[in-house]
Amino acid sequence: MELILKQDVENLGFKDDVVTVKNGYGRNFLIPTGHAVLATKSAKKVLEETLKQRAYKETKEVEEANKVAEAIKALEIKIAAKVGQGDKLFGSVNNIDVAEALAKEGQDIDKKYISVTTVKRLGKYNAAVRLHRAVNVDLEFEVVAQA
Repeated sequence: MELILKQDVENLGFKDDVVTVKNGYGRNFLIPTGHAVLATKSAKKVLEETLKQRAYKETKEVEEANKVAEAIKALEIKIAAKVGQGDKLFGSVNNIDVAEALAKEGQDIDKKYISVTTVKRLGKYNAAVRLHRAVNVDLEFEVVAQA
């Protein structure tokens, strides 16, 4: 079943992508929740026209995202966390903590666009930040003991 996505769907595609999914997934989840519509010939033509109109605006968005990516790469992020015995943390550091640390540095990025494996020890780690569908950046951050 071919569908046109009306919004970003995790592990499937981005808004306005034409994707092929199993019939049940499309009919029972994507279409009823408004995540997608059927990809008919007329819908594809309308989609092509809107994508042509949006192409110029898209290049500006990619340029801005690249500027933000360079600014993020230059940052040194240190996240303070409570530490128990050795270097184990009480709790963990996740994408919410990284988003808050970026906000303190002046880069306001939504937590759903930050991907971090759960951190339970002190040290240096990487986070993947998606700024645009075409721009991803790896952010290095360090978890340090809270004073």
